[in-house]
Amino acid sequence: MRILIISDTHIPAVAKELPPIIKEEASKSDCCIHAGDLIVASVLDDLSRLTETYAVCGNMDSFDLKKDLPERTVIELEEVKIGLIHGRGSPATLMDYLKKEFKQQTKELNMIIFGHTHYPLDKEMDGLIYFNPGSPTDKIFAPYPSYGIIEIAGKNIKRRIVKIG
Repeated sequence: MRILIISDTHIPAVAKELPPIIKEEASKSDCCIHAGDLIVASVLDDLSRLTETYAVCGNMDSFDLKKDLPERTVIELEEVKIGLIHGRGSPATLMDYLKKEFKQQTKELNMIIFGHTHYPLDKEMDGLIYFNPGSPTDKIFAPYPSYGIIEIAGKNIKRRIVKIG
């Protein structure tokens, strides 16, 4: 199973639409996971036309998105359980926030996907993968725009951050 991972698209505040590479990757993927800060529902609509899409709301999302999307969720794909959340607060305290938010499910989870910092991260700690795809549209806090691809086969997770440009 091939999954496109994105976050912090910030449309239309930072870009008018999703970058062409994101649309191309979505159409080649079994599903897409968006870790929040879509800003407007049309981003979710666009992605959903290309592939099945899971999303959570972020701190910058519209009222309607915050009403319709959960703040956090757990997704099970094949034999992998993924915690999905946007994140909040300072990058210095974000990992503590993630651990606290998923404290009840930590033993069940294989991976936590999050956004908020715009900075890509692929880190394993205490047997749990923490994965932030960065932002495909906004590099304000990152050296480059990026997204993630994960491939799942049973319980195996292969992951990579892809630099745009």
